[in-house]
Amino acid sequence: MAVIEEKKEVVSEPKKTVKKAVKKVAETKKETIVALPHSDIAYRVLVEPWITEKTHRAIADNKYTFKVIKSATKKQVKLAIEGMYSVSVEKISVVNVKPKKKAYGRHEGKVAGFKKATVTLKKGDKIELFQGV
Repeated sequence: MAVIEEKKEVVSEPKKTVKKAVKKVAETKKETIVALPHSDIAYRVLVEPWITEKTHRAIADNKYTFKVIKSATKKQVKLAIEGMYSVSVEKISVVNVKPKKKAYGRHEGKVAGFKKATVTLKKGDKIELFQGV
C-alpha cells in the first residue's frame, strides 16, 4: 500500500508547476505588448472601428467604439488609441459580445463573439473616422 500512496504524491506535484509556468507566460505576454511603442500597440490591439447608428450618434458626445482583440486590456486600448490618433483618452468601457447562434440551412452554427471598447475622449479632441468620404 505504501508504494501506491507515494505514486499519488509524485503525480500531483507536476500539475502545480505546469499551472505556474502557464501563468508566468501569460504575464510576460501582457508585459511585452505594453512595453511596445504606441504605434505598434495600435496595430496589434485595434481591429477596426465599430460603426452603427448607435455608435454614430455617440460620436457627438466624444465617444468612439472600436472592435479590439479578445485579450486586450483597458490600458492597452488606451495606449493604442492615444498612439494612433494623437488624442487624450478620458474613459474606456469594454464589453465582451457573446457568440450568437445562426442557422445554415438545417444545420446550426455560431457567429464568432468579439470584444468592443468604447472610448471617451477629452473635450476638444476628435478622431476623423471618415476622411475619405
